[in-house]
Amino acid sequence: MRLFARWTGGFLPCRQPAIGLEQNPRAQGPLARTGPRNMEMFDVSHADDSQGTRRDFIYYATAGAGAVATGAAVWPLVNQMNPSADVQALASIQVDVSALAPGDQLTVLWQGKPVFIRYRTETEIAQADEVDVSSLPDPNAENANLANPDAPATDENRALMAPEGSGIEPAGAFLVQMGVCTHLGCVPLGESGDFHGWFCPCHGSHYDTAGRIRKGPAPRNLPIPLAAFVDETTIQLG
Repeated sequence: MRLFARWTGGFLPCRQPAIGLEQNPRAQGPLARTGPRNMEMFDVSHADDSQGTRRDFIYYATAGAGAVATGAAVWPLVNQMNPSADVQALASIQVDVSALAPGDQLTVLWQGKPVFIRYRTETEIAQADEVDVSSLPDPNAENANLANPDAPATDENRALMAPEGSGIEPAGAFLVQMGVCTHLGCVPLGESGDFHGWFCPCHGSHYDTAGRIRKGPAPRNLPIPLAAFVDETTIQLG
């Protein structure tokens, strides 16, 4: 014979009577409670908490993996912007000038550009000293070693002073300057031009014995890089 349990709105067929907690001790526990009609009801809050924990774990794991992947992709781009070892090595070089005599010039390559190192004669120095700085196309010294970027282009402000006891006379006999014309970048010829200094064969710029532009299209004097005597016969560039 089939039995029915009474339910709101009709009858539900069932094969056995509804069992409450007091009749089914095996249902006792944190996941079971007795409803208003003596039907078994289960608490699913712990299952929801478990699902939330899994979602949080997946979220943070995905975010962490994305951060690692982004860092791995960006690092090579940042690293390649750092100067290489050979570039860093050329940032500063030392040049032995012990073999030079008055009137000699040595050309060295520094940071991919020529640098003129000239041991000037007393005549060349005297010619440079006689020039009225205010008459120059570029009245600035253009010397990276001076604290004042607007220092006047006197011979003293452009010469490299030798240390005491070096035997170099006069002390400002050495002139160290970039060997690149300030017009369009050609390499000027030494002991040439109308002022016995340097002459650019490309477009006819004339520089005097202090490397100052005197005639032609070049707008500036030959720049003087960072340079200093580190001992009596060695000049460091950079």
